[in-house]
Amino acid sequence: MRLDFDKLAPSFSTAMGRLDSASGEGPLDRPLRELVRTHASQINGCAYCVDMHTKDARALGETEQRLYALPVWREVPYFTERERAALALTEAVTVPTRAGVPDDVWADAAKAFDEAELAQLLATIVTINAWNRIGVAALCWTPGSYQP
Repeated sequence: MRLDFDKLAPSFSTAMGRLDSASGEGPLDRPLRELVRTHASQINGCAYCVDMHTKDARALGETEQRLYALPVWREVPYFTERERAALALTEAVTVPTRAGVPDDVWADAAKAFDEAELAQLLATIVTINAWNRIGVAALCWTPGSYQP
């Protein structure tokens, strides 16, 4: 542990918890949100969050096969078009380019999700990226310690 973030920044940590709760309010289903959280955490290299969100996904009925295949989701037939649109948007927001989110990625997401779902999806992606940045920088949470 580099920094006990929750102890040293309790107001911010509490605010992040509220942000996380708020990102869960809306029509987007929780299993999809866990796929998005897991994939962003894989991209960002946040071991604690990968552990947490794969466990949460499994508790919701997600298969190990699909979780193992998340890093290569484009090459496997296990994901729906809706999930593929969410994963593509996750990648575009998590690893932005100077040009921003490509128009085709946004258009695919807008086709797969209604506006309320799309707003919640974006909120989920932004929130998990914030958690990942804290976890990767401070190494403040122990991978394997989380239980759903």
